[in-house]
Amino acid sequence: MTNRIIIAGGGTGGHIFPAIAIANAILKLQPQTTILFVGAKGKMEMEKIPQAGFKIEGLDIAGFNRSSLIKNIGLPFKLIKSFFQVRRILKIFKPTAVIGVGGYSSFPVLRLAQAKGIPSFIHESNSFAGKSNIMLGKKAIRIFVASDGMEKFFPAEKILVSGNPVRASISKSTLSREDAIKFFGLDPIRKTILSVGGSLGAKSINEALDKNLEVFEENNLQLIWQTGIPYAAKGKERATGKSNIWANDFINQMEYAYAAADLVISRSGAMAIAELCVMKKAAVFVPFPYAAEDHQTVNAQNLVNKNAGIMIKDSEALELLIPSVIILSKDENKQATLKDNIGKLAISNADEVIAAEILKLI
Repeated sequence: MTNRIIIAGGGTGGHIFPAIAIANAILKLQPQTTILFVGAKGKMEMEKIPQAGFKIEGLDIAGFNRSSLIKNIGLPFKLIKSFFQVRRILKIFKPTAVIGVGGYSSFPVLRLAQAKGIPSFIHESNSFAGKSNIMLGKKAIRIFVASDGMEKFFPAEKILVSGNPVRASISKSTLSREDAIKFFGLDPIRKTILSVGGSLGAKSINEALDKNLEVFEENNLQLIWQTGIPYAAKGKERATGKSNIWANDFINQMEYAYAAADLVISRSGAMAIAELCVMKKAAVFVPFPYAAEDHQTVNAQNLVNKNAGIMIKDSEALELLIPSVIILSKDENKQATLKDNIGKLAISNADEVIAAEILKLI
């Protein structure tokens, strides 16, 4: 019997790209497998998953809105509707297993699959597990985690420390710095800073860059600036006429961005860190302070403790971020130390480990 696997979840690149990596690793081991993604309508997975060559079904579901309680009025109805949609998907697709990668669309899929006795698996990328994953973990067959110490969230016998899957386009990249710089239309002689604020952008990082764009020219630096959609128009306008600044809302081919970068400014989500470890990049982290349990600060502090990264608080980014980047850009020894230490933390085959374990157990 050929396996039919549903991969559920999304919302951000941090959930979507590992899911794609797992799907590709499964197909590499078992090419006849049929894979279907399930995500939330209106979220970025509805665009990114088909771009990666996979089919996706969208659910009418939304997460809890902490900033505007009035927007949560329709939530119970959306959740009920999504359960009916999932029931129909399970009935038609008949999966042999389901995998949850995080994001609120994974909850109804795994919950219903577990109720029907379909084997379920979870990938938890963060050092703090989400509430729905903790709940779902009780009936999951195996829970793949990025780091040690996750027994406080999940049954110890179900945990496998796999690391976080990094897209093959990044982990297997053989691009030269020169070709990557050319891709962005920049100067190969200048030191290049890459700023990525996650797939949805980072307000504090964007504002710090905006305020200090002229400083890059003054210090003979160039910038690849992923603004995220909310800041895209302003970022592009500010970059107009500046030959040393490349700005866009999203970078589809991140392998070029990493190959071009001498230094990176980044949030400290689990997936961003996994990629920076594999690519051995000197990085300045600005943790997103509103992440669950402030886990991005925990992630960044862990790297700082190992002399594998520099951290600037979100609230201090406007004043301290760019000066810190300028200082680091001139300190070759510090850059070399950061690269060496972050590279030691890399796990480049997490997708293969996860795929092999899933196929063994179903």
